[in-house]
Amino acid sequence: QVQLVESGGGLVQPGGSLRLSCAASGSIFSINAMGWYRQAPGKERELVAVITSSGSINYADSVKGRFTISRDNAKNTVYLKMNSLKPEDTAVYYCKALGVRSNIRYPEVWGQGTLVTVYS
Repeated sequence: QVQLVESGGGLVQPGGSLRLSCAASGSIFSINAMGWYRQAPGKERELVAVITSSGSINYADSVKGRFTISRDNAKNTVYLKMNSLKPEDTAVYYCKALGVRSNIRYPEVWGQGTLVTVYS
């Protein structure tokens, strides 16, 4: 069974930085794309950033220039470096893997989420 485990969330003041990590575990042959989504209280889940196995990247407009997504394909791990954090970045951040090839194929796998709180 493939699982995603996120880490790195926490409390930070505006202007601060955090680095999220998401590691996929299980017998994994390949993962097409990995990304980060977030869900703020009372709002729908939204895309933050996604990176494919070939390195193509897309960011939400709200985080461009502040967040950086990266990936270690050998470790099946994706990272999100968040700089210049704002109170509106407060949310539960979820990791998602798309097109996972294991003993069976998983169209998508979600992590359990990690809370990021930006407070002043």
